[in-house]
Amino acid sequence: MVVILAPLLFFEGQRTQIFQVRQHLNQILGTAGALALISATLITMILPMLFSITLPLALIIVAISTPTDATALESVVAGRAFPHAVHEQLTLESLFNDATGLILLQAGVIWWQTGHLSFWQNTGSLLYSAGGGMIIGFVIALLFTGVRQWLLRAGVSAIYAQNLVYLLTPVVIYLLAESVDVSGIIAVVVAGLVNNSEANRSRFSSPRQMHLGLNLVNFLSNILNGMVFVILGLNLEQIFTSRYFIHNNDWQWLGIGSAVYVGLLVWRAIYARFGVGDHSWRTASLFSLGGVHATVTLAMTFSLRGTLPMNTYNQIILIEVVVIILSMVVSTLVFNISLPVDLDSRSRPARQAKIREDMVKAGIARVDQMDLNPVVKELVLYDLNDQVQSNTLGSFFKQWHGVSRHQEKITVLQSVDQRRALMHAFNEERRYLHTLALTHQVPSDEIYDLYSEVLLAESLVLDPKTRLI
Repeated sequence: MVVILAPLLFFEGQRTQIFQVRQHLNQILGTAGALALISATLITMILPMLFSITLPLALIIVAISTPTDATALESVVAGRAFPHAVHEQLTLESLFNDATGLILLQAGVIWWQTGHLSFWQNTGSLLYSAGGGMIIGFVIALLFTGVRQWLLRAGVSAIYAQNLVYLLTPVVIYLLAESVDVSGIIAVVVAGLVNNSEANRSRFSSPRQMHLGLNLVNFLSNILNGMVFVILGLNLEQIFTSRYFIHNNDWQWLGIGSAVYVGLLVWRAIYARFGVGDHSWRTASLFSLGGVHATVTLAMTFSLRGTLPMNTYNQIILIEVVVIILSMVVSTLVFNISLPVDLDSRSRPARQAKIREDMVKAGIARVDQMDLNPVVKELVLYDLNDQVQSNTLGSFFKQWHGVSRHQEKITVLQSVDQRRALMHAFNEERRYLHTLALTHQVPSDEIYDLYSEVLLAESLVLDPKTRLI
């Protein structure tokens, strides 16, 4: 919860602008609040009628299955034309329904341990936890923002230290929020929203720090998402090889997991039919199937270790794995059958490859016009051809051997010529992309993508700290 889930939700919140949340606040309260609570209550009451489990255990199982995952949604709709409005609604829902699931989980665990459940007490706890989490997240994030901005404006250049503080921010906020019994999850999501506004208005005050921070966020997001599934694999291996599983002929977990998934699917569709988009059954089915479960569900499951008896804990893991697998497999199959292929997205790699090739040709043509030493020209042309990966493995080792030999290093003057030639080539490549953008034949985001590649390549040439030329 602290090391994986808090940073992931903080990073996810940072990708969302506050005005989006304000604009869709009623929808968020409906999906992350009302939908989650009603579906959890109804399914909790139904499960003990179908299977030999208690109400507290049913609530624990349903609470863990409540949160949805925006990252998993991207994987199941990849290559398909998914309605933007529904996609946005699902993304915003996944930001905030984690807190609802966690509060329901806490209520279920207390009910399991004490045998008592107070509706009004838990409703009050929900409001206190969510409201307190919002306040804590906003205030502490604003405090961190003020400190970082003061350091930047005071001329304190401590890029790595500031980025380290930034990466520790969700952990600190989560722990502080939980220490005063409010939702640490809501706190880190709100802190991420605050950081989005900060990044938008201070991105040029320290470009190196901003660029490093964004790369770190993308890197850690992928690592943490993958880590959860690695932990899942290790847990499943232990369960499937344990005496509990080998000598247990009760496959009730498979039925419970299937029932929970179907129940959530049905109630999501009913809610969406009357409260989302154009109120059509098609939109309702897309919204329902788009509620994919993954990382947060697993993290909440693992948080129960040591809280419940081991056999019960193992059973819950198996149930939640069924929910996750069904939600991803069924959604993928249905979307692949019912949704049209996103032709623009599918043709994008080939289209970008052709543009990149023409762009590099423009840069090479500019270099051919320059009066350069043959050694310098060979190095420059090799670098430019590397932009389209047209250099062979043999040519790479030839260049590597030449650079590695001291006597074949180019002189200082030739190094200046090499840098100048690459700058002229990159300038010509940008000019080509700008001309192409004016024709409006290619989507702007594809042009920006290639343009940013050229700028990053040029930054490697210009930055004296890289020592690559």
